[in-house]
Amino acid sequence: MRASRRVVAVTVTGSLLLAGCGDGQGGAPGVQDGPGDERTIKAYDINPQPRENVQDGGTLRWGINEFPAQWNRNHVDGNLAVAASVSNALLPGPFVSDEKAQISVDRDYVLDARVTDRRPKQVVTYTLNPRAKWSDGKPITWADYQAQWQALSGRDPGYRIASSTGYQDIEKVAKGKDDYQVVVTFARPFGDWQSLFGPLLPASTNKTPEAFNNAWLNKIPVTAGPFKFGGFDQTAKTITLVRDDAWWGQRAKLDRIVYRASEQDSLIGAFSNGELDIIDVGPSAPDYARAKNTPDAQVRQAAGPDFRHFTFNGSSELLRDRNVRQAVQLGINRQAIAQSDLQGLDWPITLLNNHFFMNTQEGYQDNAGVLGVYNPEKAKQMLDAAGWRLSGAVRMKGGKPLELRFVVPSGVQVSKAEGELAQSMLAQIGVKLTIRSVPSDDFFTRYVIPGNFDITPFAYIGTPFPVSSSYGIYANATDGRWNANFGRTGSAAIDAAMKRASQSLDPARARAATNEADQLIWQEVNVLPLYQRPQNVAVKERLANVGARGFYDLQYENIGFVR
Repeated sequence: MRASRRVVAVTVTGSLLLAGCGDGQGGAPGVQDGPGDERTIKAYDINPQPRENVQDGGTLRWGINEFPAQWNRNHVDGNLAVAASVSNALLPGPFVSDEKAQISVDRDYVLDARVTDRRPKQVVTYTLNPRAKWSDGKPITWADYQAQWQALSGRDPGYRIASSTGYQDIEKVAKGKDDYQVVVTFARPFGDWQSLFGPLLPASTNKTPEAFNNAWLNKIPVTAGPFKFGGFDQTAKTITLVRDDAWWGQRAKLDRIVYRASEQDSLIGAFSNGELDIIDVGPSAPDYARAKNTPDAQVRQAAGPDFRHFTFNGSSELLRDRNVRQAVQLGINRQAIAQSDLQGLDWPITLLNNHFFMNTQEGYQDNAGVLGVYNPEKAKQMLDAAGWRLSGAVRMKGGKPLELRFVVPSGVQVSKAEGELAQSMLAQIGVKLTIRSVPSDDFFTRYVIPGNFDITPFAYIGTPFPVSSSYGIYANATDGRWNANFGRTGSAAIDAAMKRASQSLDPARARAATNEADQLIWQEVNVLPLYQRPQNVAVKERLANVGARGFYDLQYENIGFVR
């Protein structure tokens, strides 16, 4: 997989990585069942074209909503959807997913990968493509896999990793019959083993915490894909990729891809003015309508394992009490927010009541219970019981007001609108919500990741692995480190249920354990799911093999303009 973990993003999409499993633990989306709504939603919408129909050459101008500083996507600051959209053209991974979430090896990098032993321990053997090499000329070998395991195992706290899921279950990574065979032995079974080692980074940038944390900071030092790094322009906020003629796979159709970073509300203007060829519209009805009305353009829409949500910061002084978090959750009318966000998007308005599975995936069940139902009267009772008493319009306790910070990225109108709705709702239960707009480039690295917020909205973007891709979001702290758990709450019981799910090689048992974890997470109030987010991607209509991808891994060498 080019991406094996939920990632985060600032834009209207606001994203982190999640998924549904190709081996039966998840599944591709099909029909979204809303009340009285039986429309069919596409699994992907990319204008698939054979290579012979795509012209050679050209520049693709791709609009993005943030300019990342950290390009190591395994680093907690680099686990971003925007970083993935760029580096998926540059970096290797053993597997790819099709639109049905079926997983297969990416033969540009791996010729074969399979479970070769189950007893006494699970063993996976990879046969690497000997033609695959890094842009510095070094071959991709078993040593790169070993170094990645050691960096992401969680054993050395100096590595600021996004997640150790799966890697913490590995006992050893060893050389097989030659440098191009990797033998991975697991200490404990791990069902989502295909989620590992993507993206793969070279051993040189994984060998020490210093290299891991800093080698990719404001630079892309090495690549191994159909494109290579062309350069950053910090002033223009562009990232340029150029075709790599040393690539051993099929030659990239495009000459170059130029990513241009801007705030979300500026991107739609640039697209409408013909300055960009592709942007993610996200759940913004005005942007959706404007993009659809742009000449020679279209909006490609698909279902994916992506969901919009509010994250509650359980380490915040005012939200440390779980009863207070539950009360605030009960004071938020999710249906009204979903209605506001999705109206005008040609998308069913259905609440999401699961943290792991989308409404359209096998394994989905409604685990929200009473905590998923808008109930302001119960919220008031719970706040009273927690000692927060009304003093005028706002509740007080110990001389402090119950005033929460709702942090949003600037230029993202959907986030602002969600904040204004929540502000009005929570005022009715005596909670003051202050909306704080921050620069979109800083939203994750300076606010969400370090916990400088009380509540914040964004979206998690999925992969085909529902448990392992989400594990880090809900995992309890180890040695005081929350990594990708931005809500900063967890429990031993949640961890145990997620471990049972990830270690089970039986899809039915894995789904059952996943739902056990989900029920506990609803009680904890870490992430409040809103709805499955539509993938709305505005493109010039001549663009082929790119758009709303669902579970499908884009093949960047095939992207281009129809002849």
